[in-house]
Amino acid sequence: MAPQDHHAQLYIGGTWAAPATDEKIEVTSPYTEEVLARVPAGSRTDVDRAVSAAREAFDHGPWPRMPLAERMDVLRRLADHLAARHEEMAAVISKEMGCPISLSRTMQTTGAQLLLDSFLDLAPRYEWSTVRRSNTGNALVTREPVGVVAAVVPWNAPLLVTLLKLVPALLAGCTAVLKPSPEATLDSYLFADLLRDTGLPAGVVNIVPAEREVSEYLVTHSGVDKVSFTGSTAAGRRIAALCGQDLRRVTLELGGKSAAVILDDADLDVVLPSLKALSLRNNGQACSNKTRIVVARSRQAELLDRLTEMVASLSVGDPADPDTQVGPVVSRGQRERVEGYIEIGRREGAKVLVGGGRPAGLDRGWFVEPTVFTDVQPAMRIAREEIFGPVLGVLAFDDEDEAVAIANDSDYGLNGSVFTTDPEHALAVARRIRTGTVELNGNVVGFHAPIGGFKNSGIGRECGPEGFDAYVEPKSYGLPASLADALAPRS
Repeated sequence: MAPQDHHAQLYIGGTWAAPATDEKIEVTSPYTEEVLARVPAGSRTDVDRAVSAAREAFDHGPWPRMPLAERMDVLRRLADHLAARHEEMAAVISKEMGCPISLSRTMQTTGAQLLLDSFLDLAPRYEWSTVRRSNTGNALVTREPVGVVAAVVPWNAPLLVTLLKLVPALLAGCTAVLKPSPEATLDSYLFADLLRDTGLPAGVVNIVPAEREVSEYLVTHSGVDKVSFTGSTAAGRRIAALCGQDLRRVTLELGGKSAAVILDDADLDVVLPSLKALSLRNNGQACSNKTRIVVARSRQAELLDRLTEMVASLSVGDPADPDTQVGPVVSRGQRERVEGYIEIGRREGAKVLVGGGRPAGLDRGWFVEPTVFTDVQPAMRIAREEIFGPVLGVLAFDDEDEAVAIANDSDYGLNGSVFTTDPEHALAVARRIRTGTVELNGNVVGFHAPIGGFKNSGIGRECGPEGFDAYVEPKSYGLPASLADALAPRS
């Protein structure tokens, strides 16, 4: 972890700086319920300083003017430093937000490294500059860095989402102010140490943890050109409204209520491991989790038997224990929210198949039993609203059209799955589902493909070459034919 004295400071202008006030954010362990650290709660003055540093670095510094290859070299050094401190970073994330250490090592840190590598692989192939000829004119079309980026990241995958935003922004030539979530700030201190070791110019990345009011000040700051936010749909609506007043560019990756559609010929030996990995992942706290299990009525009884066995077998406990599969949710308030939805499900008439309470023998920590509801109807709140905890609902269908209708009967459209032994049929069904990503038989899309949502799940895309689009402004130059030929000779 970053030296403890750093926790009293903010990372601004390439150095550790004293905050403007004595206000603190307490980072509390969701397992022990004890305070892990107290870090500065950034103030408006701190945001002003951070934005000013990013603005200076963009307007007058070397970073946007470096060749792409030189920016890539800096990001490669970041990848090397991250790999060297992989275990340390995984442990920090597990401590601050409760992710099981086995998943922190894979999704939270190894996943972040693979993401960084994918952007480095894609960057040289992105169309940063191209010559276009037509009978109406000749143009040089470039993609210029959008400017100063406010990157607002959530607590559930703090490092992964940080890199999801910063890496394409930095490769594009942008500078940034990173705003970590109050629940998970400690990894950002370690990340700042890694940045310092890369040789990144001062002011290119600045880090200011802050509460909601100051966060709103950041996303409306006149020195910010672009806001990239990952979090709840409610918060995303607020940010979109604030940015809309100034026509500030904004990318939003928001909530989900994704459906796993299990057709009547599905192989349950494929389905169950996928549900275990992609429905209850991160203690149920992942926006892309498949939390609506939409199953053919002819297979429902068999699925429920196997789902009960699988969920009941999950090891719940200390996130630092490599055998733990489900840890605590991030906060006391989050546990109250999840437990509230479990009670709502009961009142609505759904039945608890397994779970529904707090795990026995775990009197300390913000734990919720992994829970499965049956007899869930599409109109129920537990089928429509994002719970963000280890809670699944099973909905039955009689034919394929009904399955697609249930999957699409949602205000969200982030993710989904289709399970069938016929991959071509799976693709045909997936094409009918209105969501940004659909996994066929649990096959994930990887980091070279765009992710993002339809409907209330967001605006814009991240990952893949499309991930660069969020951080550039296309610019066109009218050219005489001779210059067009010089820049891109005709073949």
